[in-house]
Formats: sequence, structure tokens, C-alpha cells
Amino acid sequence: MMRFKDRQHAGAILAQQLQPYAGAANTLVLALPRGGVPVAAEIARALNLPMDIVLVRKLGVPGNEEVAMGAIAIEDVLLLNEPFIARLGIPATAVASVIEKERAELQRRLRAYRSSHPFPDLQGKRVILVDDGIATGATMRAAIEAVRRLGAKKIIVAAPVAPPEVVSMLQREADSVIVPLQPLDFRAVGQWYDVFDQTDDDTVRQLLAENWQQHDAT
Repeated sequence: MMRFKDRQHAGAILAQQLQPYAGAANTLVLALPRGGVPVAAEIARALNLPMDIVLVRKLGVPGNEEVAMGAIAIEDVLLLNEPFIARLGIPATAVASVIEKERAELQRRLRAYRSSHPFPDLQGKRVILVDDGIATGATMRAAIEAVRRLGAKKIIVAAPVAPPEVVSMLQREADSVIVPLQPLDFRAVGQWYDVFDQTDDDTVRQLLAENWQQHDAT
């Protein structure tokens, strides 16, 4: 079965499938930081498209943070898996504490990555949302809702790998979903990469700056 050498390799494979959008007007690539940024940068470079980020944060289950009970995003988007939270018996105070913590981190990243660079106008635009993989779909659903509130006309979700049931769910929320690898035995995004190092803030800033320098001047 297909594997990815690293995030750049994954981005190159996605870029091939997104080729119809190369150089398209009113189209931009929006990455979900941090891991989605190197993937999106490769897509944006190959297709000669502007790139930016849409800030989202997973709301992890207290004590088992890798498991999502929801997600937040810019534009005050808050999505909670209420049946899941009720089934686990997570108190409302604990949920509120996680939301508060992740909102603070979202604001920190907003300051760290954007500085004074304005967020692009999405009104009437075609947006390609990119992550390095999708596990539960919680953060991607929050990103879809955020860009829809900002006026995006068409939303395309692109990720290298995701379980088939999550792809089916996202197909009901986005206009198009492009996921080349949909393994039935999906356990975690990282298992499908040879190299899956953590992407740091400096890398995010550098890749954004390179794209902004190219496309802000055109």
C-alpha cells in the first residue's frame, strides 16, 4: 500500500490530483497548522497558488488528549461531539476548561504566525483546505465551517490519508474531497509516513513568508 516519504512528498502527490486548479483565479490554498503547512506549501508551489492558514484546534478528551471530542476555529467556530462527551461522562466544567485552553493557544498561534499580515478575503473564492492527514475529521469540519462563514464559494478538502468513513462524512460538508490513501486499518496519521517529525512554529512562519513574498508582489 502507498506510503509517504514525508509531508513534502505527500504534498507533491496531492498537487498532481489538484492539477486542474493550477494558476486558477480566485483560488487559494489554506493549511491547517502546523502539520498541514509543509503539505500545503508544496501544493501551492506546484500549482502557483497563494497560501495562507486557517487556525483550528482539536479539543482533546481530558486525560486522553489525542482523542477528539470536538474542535474550535477562527470565526468563533465551536463544534462539540455531544453524544461522545455524554457517553464518556465528561463534566461540562472539564469541557469548558479544554475550550478555554485551546482558545488561548489559537490566539497565540494567530499572533505568532500572522503578525501584521492581513487574512485573505475569502468572499466568492475557491478554497483548498489542506492537512497532513485526517483522523476523526473534527478539526477539518471546524475549518470548513470557518471558511464558509468567511464567504468561500467552493471548498475542496485535500489530505494525503484518512479513513474511508471520515472521507464519506466530509464529502457531505465540502464540495470536493481529495484523499489518495484511504486505508481500512487506519490507526493514526503518522503510521503512513516514513518521516513524520513535528512541524515547529519557525517552519510555519518561513513557509508562509516565502509564499507571501511571491504572491503579495503579483
